[in-house]
Amino acid sequence: MRRLGLGHRIGQPAEGTGGPNHPPPKPDLVSGCRLRHSDAVSDPLPDPGAPSPEKPKRRPRYAGKHPRRFEEKYKEHNPERYAGDIAKVLASGKTPAGMHRPIMVTEILEVLAPRPGETAVDCTLGYGGHSREILPRLAPGGRLIGLDVDPIEHPKTTARLRAAGFGEEVFTAVRSNFAGLPKVLADLGLGGADAILADLGVSSMQLDDPARGFTFKTDSPLDLRLNPSRPPSAEDWLARVSTDALAEALVANADEPHAALLARELTRRRSATPFTRTVQLADAIRAILSEHTPRPDAEAANDTVRRVFQALRIAVNDEFGVLDLFLRHLPHCLNPGGRVAILTFHSGEDRRVKQAFRDGVRSGLYARTNEEVVRAGPAERRANPRSSSAKLRWAIRAV
Repeated sequence: MRRLGLGHRIGQPAEGTGGPNHPPPKPDLVSGCRLRHSDAVSDPLPDPGAPSPEKPKRRPRYAGKHPRRFEEKYKEHNPERYAGDIAKVLASGKTPAGMHRPIMVTEILEVLAPRPGETAVDCTLGYGGHSREILPRLAPGGRLIGLDVDPIEHPKTTARLRAAGFGEEVFTAVRSNFAGLPKVLADLGLGGADAILADLGVSSMQLDDPARGFTFKTDSPLDLRLNPSRPPSAEDWLARVSTDALAEALVANADEPHAALLARELTRRRSATPFTRTVQLADAIRAILSEHTPRPDAEAANDTVRRVFQALRIAVNDEFGVLDLFLRHLPHCLNPGGRVAILTFHSGEDRRVKQAFRDGVRSGLYARTNEEVVRAGPAERRANPRSSSAKLRWAIRAV
């Protein structure tokens, strides 16, 4: 027989087409199709030594039906993507993780009365909730300057406001402590502002994030700094403070009734075991109360723990010193007829603001201030329990 170029005899089936000596190829187990001879030649087997392609990482699972840890609340950290879930959290009276709910927005807007073309300053930008409401009222031609000392949250809020359409021409972000307001205005070529807001409370983003060390609900580093790059941390401060200075701080910063006892016992215990973790310090405070006072209930003990953490936070960040400096410069940062609103959250802050405004009225720097403090209404307190301790004070610069 004449041979073909492919080595097959005439009258016999070609290789791979069937026949007794050449059975058909088996189906491809993946696709169910029969492989062609050319497929086997052109698709060599993968190199067993080659690295396999990486699989996409799955979100870590959490125990139970709902996430409890701050890091696990992935929906709350992405409010734009999970708007429905965020709405449910807000409706329950809680603040979503990584967010902050602005307090007394209506009352603040009424006091500040921002108008088109004016210059406003949000001295504590935080999550940007108040600024988001003020900015549209300054258009056209107005401008808002947003200050914040927190290097972690300030860039996030700046990006959030930029994404909402507020460009450089209407919103200027400055990372600064509000005590530096005179320098900020001077650097921007401004003689003063028409409306100034300062929300003195710690933001929910800071309180809820375990890495910041503001909460004793999770085991975290004992930090408590608004600006983590500026020493000392609460751990360092507590390691060095004297017994008398600690007792004084507990009284001045938090009106703690057990100040002397706690100061004595905490400084005694730190020599054996330094305080480095939030839960460690909270447990030590509860143990001291249990050993040296009539046994308190759990809630009373937790109230003491909260006051101690508040006192440490104020001391570490020199919050009263910063506030005193801000209040001293404040009248000279306002244009004639300018308005200022300040939200306070505990008696030490409120006393300072109230006295500064009253002194300013007596000296002629301010035209008016409120005698009766403004508080959040019942509906807001129910919807946002963190507004319950807030007090709003305002003043108007004399013309």
